[in-house]
This record gives sequence, structure tokens and C-alpha cells, in this order.
Amino acid sequence: MMTTKNADPSEDVAAELLDVMKALANPVRLQLLRWLREPERHFPVEEAIADPVEVGICVSHIQAKVGLAQSTVSAYMAALERAGLVRSTRVGKWTHYKRDEERIAWFVAALGRSL
Repeated sequence: MMTTKNADPSEDVAAELLDVMKALANPVRLQLLRWLREPERHFPVEEAIADPVEVGICVSHIQAKVGLAQSTVSAYMAALERAGLVRSTRVGKWTHYKRDEERIAWFVAALGRSL
């Protein structure tokens, strides 16, 4: 997620860092992001309709693992996507999610530079 441009670019970075930290502040969202780091280890990839590494994990498999309502899981994944931490892809009627490793690396580096 890119913020609108301010006069001071460091304000833009600070706003983006805050967006990411807000998304990570929820323990369930943080756990979902951890599970998506190793999808083959945490989800039933033999039941997948798409490559879990290339396309991501189906939201129904995420919901089954976390044990929350579909609407709650969708809201959590949408928050992670708005923060730029995951990307979604539609496969038929199903939405799949995977981590955005480039954005996560940006966050870690930007956080290190700003603290």
C-alpha cells in the first residue's frame, strides 16, 4: 500500500510502517502470515486446486486451520493485503493468498532504518 505523497518522504515511510504494524498487531493475523511462510508445512497442499507456493493458499483452507468464521478470516486477510503483506489471486470462485516477500523485506529494512 502506498500512501499519498507528503512534503517529507520520511512521513510517507512512517505512515506505511504504521499501516504494516497495525496489520501485524493482531495475533491471529501475525500467525496467518507465519503459516503462509511455509504453506506446504501448514496447509493440506494435496487438496489444493492451485500451486500453494506460486498462487497461494485457498481461503477455505486458511479458515479450516484457524477455526474462525469465513467473514472474520476474509477481513483478516483483507487487512494483511491492504498493508501489502499478502497478495490475493482468484482461481475460479476461490481466493488464494500468498505472502508478498518483497514487501515484507521492504518493511523489515525500512523499520531498521527508522529506529
